[in-house]
Amino acid sequence: MSDSEEERGKGERPWALILGASSGTGAAIANAVARKPGLDVFGVHRGRYVDNAALVERQVKEAGRRALLWQADASTPEAAEAGVQALREVAGPRSVKLFVHSIAGASVGRFLSEGEDRLHARRMRRTFDTMAHSFVYWAQALVAEDMLAPDARLLGLQNSLDETHLSNTALISASKAALEMYVRYLAMELGGKGHRVNLLKFGTVLTPALKHVYSPEALVRLEAAHARMNPAGRMCTVEEVANFVGVLTGDEAGWFNGATIDFTGGMTLRLLDLVLNP
Repeated sequence: MSDSEEERGKGERPWALILGASSGTGAAIANAVARKPGLDVFGVHRGRYVDNAALVERQVKEAGRRALLWQADASTPEAAEAGVQALREVAGPRSVKLFVHSIAGASVGRFLSEGEDRLHARRMRRTFDTMAHSFVYWAQALVAEDMLAPDARLLGLQNSLDETHLSNTALISASKAALEMYVRYLAMELGGKGHRVNLLKFGTVLTPALKHVYSPEALVRLEAAHARMNPAGRMCTVEEVANFVGVLTGDEAGWFNGATIDFTGGMTLRLLDLVLNP
């Protein structure tokens, strides 16, 4: 087999490239898209949840798909270039049907605080690299290496903090606002090539990261508050989000582009009512 024939053979099976694939939403998405629509998975993780990464890899393989979990800090342009090159070696060109940006790493605090929670410049740069800029770094690397499959879908993840104020989450809100702008502009640049770039907005879901931030008692209060807020009377699950990502890879979702897709289940509809009529 010639090199060109081998490259074409690699590209016949579509892949999902998922940043933050070892836990939480990213892990759920990896499992979901391996089953439907049936994508091989190249997952990037920082190594904080090594056992989880091994479990994700095993579950994807059990679904009959190939899986490769690659450990790196995905927030840098150097990591994006190296990661995409590593994927190209196993998948071949034009093989990435789905790219999901599911990494988090924001600093929480206040701009004018005099305490340890002061948002210094280093924290701001790190947050924006992780939560926003890295989406562009990986998109640039995918295009440079000719890795996007026909009708590829690029997806960022958004939360509801753009609609409200939560005292110490200014950097999260600001970086997600930047991510939304990146999605819109990349949608314009990639739309003519047949690709789609969108942002999926969903409410609070229970993840290892959330459990790391909140105490068990606080999590109980969090769930109770969301049960009051959400019209469905409960929190959304990572599985529901992940299954919907699978839907977004289908032909039926091909007209979404540059969109912020609301999958919050109406989470913020009752906020004013809850304040005025507690």
